[in-house]
Amino acid sequence: MGGFRRGHIGKAEKPKDFGTAMKKLAVYISAHKWVIFLVLLMAMASTVLSVLIPRLLGAVTDEIFAGFGTNAGINFQAIGAIMIQLILIAGLSVGLSFLQNFIMAGVGMRIMHRLRNELSEKVHRLPLHYFDKNPPGDVLSRISNDTDTLSNTLNQGMTQFVTSITAVIGIVVMMLIISPLLTLITLLTLPLTLLAITFIIKRSQKYFAEQAAVLGKLNGHIEEMLSNHTVVKSFNGEKSSIKAFDDHNSDLYTANWKASFLSGLMIPITIFITNLGYVAIVIIGGAMALAGNMTVGGIQAFIQYNRQFGQPLNQLASVASTLQQTAAAAERVFAFLEEEEEVPEHRSPSSTENISGRVVFDEVTFGYNSEIPVIHNFNAAIEPGQKIAIVGQTGAGKTTIVKLLMRFYDVDKGGISVDGSDIRLYSRNGLRSLIGMVLQDTWLFNGTITDNIRYGNLTASDEELRKAAKAAQADYFIRALPEGYDMIINEEADNISAGQKQLLTIARSILSDPQILILDEATSNVDTRTEVLIQKAMDNLMEGRTCFIIAHRLSTIRNADLILVMENGDIVEQGSHDELLAKGGVYTRLYNSQFDVA
Repeated sequence: MGGFRRGHIGKAEKPKDFGTAMKKLAVYISAHKWVIFLVLLMAMASTVLSVLIPRLLGAVTDEIFAGFGTNAGINFQAIGAIMIQLILIAGLSVGLSFLQNFIMAGVGMRIMHRLRNELSEKVHRLPLHYFDKNPPGDVLSRISNDTDTLSNTLNQGMTQFVTSITAVIGIVVMMLIISPLLTLITLLTLPLTLLAITFIIKRSQKYFAEQAAVLGKLNGHIEEMLSNHTVVKSFNGEKSSIKAFDDHNSDLYTANWKASFLSGLMIPITIFITNLGYVAIVIIGGAMALAGNMTVGGIQAFIQYNRQFGQPLNQLASVASTLQQTAAAAERVFAFLEEEEEVPEHRSPSSTENISGRVVFDEVTFGYNSEIPVIHNFNAAIEPGQKIAIVGQTGAGKTTIVKLLMRFYDVDKGGISVDGSDIRLYSRNGLRSLIGMVLQDTWLFNGTITDNIRYGNLTASDEELRKAAKAAQADYFIRALPEGYDMIINEEADNISAGQKQLLTIARSILSDPQILILDEATSNVDTRTEVLIQKAMDNLMEGRTCFIIAHRLSTIRNADLILVMENGDIVEQGSHDELLAKGGVYTRLYNSQFDVA
């Protein structure tokens, strides 16, 4: 299993074009630009108001000191007026902050709602070969973890960035009003802080990209192990699985540790540099106060501004760290959205009304890798109502033929037609609505038995559903279950037997009432008695329908109208069961080998 192999990161990935990813994210944000503009105005207004508070507190201090040693005493009326201003300004600042956070949360959720919808729709437009090459866990990580990262940035990062910038500008202006000299000392720390942040960002960027990539691999391994835990236990693969998990987890630890360590350095370094400036301001400001060049309230206000000056810088450092994760997540999300999709539908698709079921394969050539074809110049003409069996050794191309008919893949050369129209002229939904499939690997979802059968025809009545279950020989065992048709099948679908699962998928296919049937080893997972019952149901179901039967047990296809024997992607023999046995060729060897083994 793929999950047992370690997914090494190797060397750090090449630098990504994060700017382009952020521009693409900006397209989604621009749909709400006026609301966001209003939010940013409120954020700036709230910040500006909060910046005024230290200045007013300094004025209170000056009023108190001015009252000492005078006959008039302290002017409590003036102090009261200032305090009223403080309360109004602080209240308005908090109110604006609450309002902008409330609005921005809604905007962020709407953007994420749209993005997740696009990701969900994208999944259904991707060709199957994408999922052949990319593990489900990585796709899941892009849809969940990466979009959560974008969501957090939209909800908090944008307004925090604006408020931090506004606070820095507002604080600098207020400090200049109080003392240009002390402001110069404070600003001298800014280039040092920016240099430190830039240095750290350049070195931590690649680790955030690695972190996102490795998390996708780890999720893929977990998903694979959980969905195949029975196989893992059966083959004593626990140690290999644990080792693979440890390897992925170690890679994630390394990337996460380096990214977190480097980004975590920004705040303490910023605090250290701003504290150096604070010490210088206290010493020089004290000397200026003693010389009478500043008031005590002015020193108090300036020291408050100086202490506040580091806070928005710390926030900017935090935002810079968040933006690195956001850029890496955005790049993965938009790379997924830009993956090559299935061939577009025909603009005027052919009608699927009154389809009789004639299928023709004309010189079909196909390979999962275009350089290595697995089907070579395949030709076959199946008339409506015929029962066609496709047999051959494993890897001969039997299931590939079915996938091509369903347009899970498109042919490289040649063509496939239904009732004279190339299947590429039908819409995919229209084509697949004509075809019912019962596969060897059953698929049931977490829900009631009724829901799983009705998946074949969502508009079917309860009576039609039960009729289909009876035809599939499933009604008897369903009614014997504790909750009958209302029994919940769990996520792993392991609370019913393999044979019962197959019966339910057959019932689902019967309910869909298709014109063309595909049976891929449909009875391989049931016991002999059940197989006989299902075969009778299948004979009734196949009556009047074009049927493709992929079979390894050749005893099940003796009554087929035509048997196609495939070998290495080619039809090497065709005819009825008796005709092929009389030839004494490939089919005869396959047939006799099964009975020799038995």
